[in-house]
This record gives sequence, structure tokens and C-alpha cells, in this order.
Amino acid sequence: MPKPEPSTTQSKRPESLYPDVTAWVTGHFVPMYRRTLGGEFRWCAQWWRHGEAISRLTALWFSWESMRLQGATGMALWYRDHLDHHIPVLLGPRGPFYQCTENEHLTPHQARTIPVPAGWLGLDPDDPDLVDA
Repeated sequence: MPKPEPSTTQSKRPESLYPDVTAWVTGHFVPMYRRTLGGEFRWCAQWWRHGEAISRLTALWFSWESMRLQGATGMALWYRDHLDHHIPVLLGPRGPFYQCTENEHLTPHQARTIPVPAGWLGLDPDDPDLVDA
């Protein structure tokens, strides 16, 4: 039996306006969403050295690329549901840039971790060694 030909009505996934998060941050995010820096709002010119910032900005970029195509209210929803949530976290005094200034990057403190004991995770919860935990 021959394979059916792809329907001409099936649409391809639209191409991203920006090829990667770096292009989106430098070409759209930074020029568009200006804030007076210092005090309440912090930014780091080396934003790419902050793992949380990379993660949040990538999420913003992915959602922006999707929602810009959703018609009349897509961008309004993006602002409300995505940007308005992440801006205070990213730029706020407790965000990933809290130690940085626009001109100086300071590596944020990383929380200490203690290795998980072998076999600790995934054990039977009735194991007597886990009762005191």
C-alpha cells in the first residue's frame, strides 16, 4: 500500500524569529524591557554566567516565540503570564543578579550540598534506618 502524501494543509512549525536565547536577550529583551538599574532592579552584563538567569530567559524566549504567533491577545497573555512573573525574580534584590551591578559580575554564593548516602533514595520507607530521618 502506498504511503499517503503529506497534506498541504498541514503546517510546518514556524521558524523562530531569534535563533537562540542569546540573540533574543541581546536583540529583544535588553533593548525592550528597560529599567532604572540599582536598588530595586539589578542586571548583570554577564547574564550568561548565571544558571538561573539562563534557565528563566530561555523559558521566556521559548514562550515569547510561541505566543507572538497566537493572534491579538497572545502577547498580552505572555506579558501577564510569563514576563510579569519573571522580571521581578530576575531583576529583583533576591534574584540571580543580586550581587552584580550593570558593570560588574560577582559570582553568587552556591548553597552547600552533602552527597546523598548510597542507597538512601528509593529504599523501602519502612526501613528502620529511615525512621530517624
